[in-house]
Amino acid sequence: MNENNPQKIYLLPNLMTAGNLFCGFTATLKILEGALLQSANADAAADLFHAGIWFILGACVFDLLDGRLARLGGHESAFGREFDSLADIVSFGVAPALLVYRIVLKEFPRACWIIAFVYLACGALRLARFNTAAAVGGNGNESSKNFTGFPIPAAAGLIASITLFMLWLAEGEHYLGNWKFLLPPLMLFLSFMMFSHFKYPSFKAINWKTKKSIPRFLIIILILIATVMNYEWMPAVLFLSYLLYGFLRPWLSREWRREIEEEIGEEDEPLEQTP
Repeated sequence: MNENNPQKIYLLPNLMTAGNLFCGFTATLKILEGALLQSANADAAADLFHAGIWFILGACVFDLLDGRLARLGGHESAFGREFDSLADIVSFGVAPALLVYRIVLKEFPRACWIIAFVYLACGALRLARFNTAAAVGGNGNESSKNFTGFPIPAAAGLIASITLFMLWLAEGEHYLGNWKFLLPPLMLFLSFMMFSHFKYPSFKAINWKTKKSIPRFLIIILILIATVMNYEWMPAVLFLSYLLYGFLRPWLSREWRREIEEEIGEEDEPLEQTP
């Protein structure tokens, strides 16, 4: 590299990615601290696990913002893509895997270790595939408005929000009871979904110039208000709806899909008909 022309990075998108990494790192610390207190003080450990869940969900928000800011300013770069993937493997790979591992560890130590590693490995492989496809131009799926397979931030968000929902169902108790045994199968299923051929809209083209009708705008506002007011279970509903949409999408008409996935520039890029 020429010392007189050092490489520069775009500030705002990479600050958002740094926020993603900070949330993932803090979530991992909270989960590890909770694991150390699990036998001595179950209530304090549960509070730390709860905080870890919120940091994972916070990482999802930062991950959403970094790409939007990069595309808004035309600042997408190879550096940003690699930095984002490194942050994602911590926030959406290590942290959720460690969370489920610690919650279900006592009953199935060896099996849960394997499941957590499978999820982490599938997440890392998916990110590597994404970067490889983007570097060579891809086939138009990973780098355009559709994801092939369930994206890893959504997978981590679903795991974290489902765990949050289970805690809410326990009515303030600091343990999940038998509900926690749903988490390892869910993690294995999401590992498979990350490498499936189901198509998921990326909504990458949505920006400050995106136009919506007044009824749709009101619906979006109502969803946001409902999410804030019912934060214990609404995130799980949103992530689960996104997961199920990949199964339903091939059966929806072109008009329905256009209504749901309406984006700027959609007229120039036809919707795919099969997964």
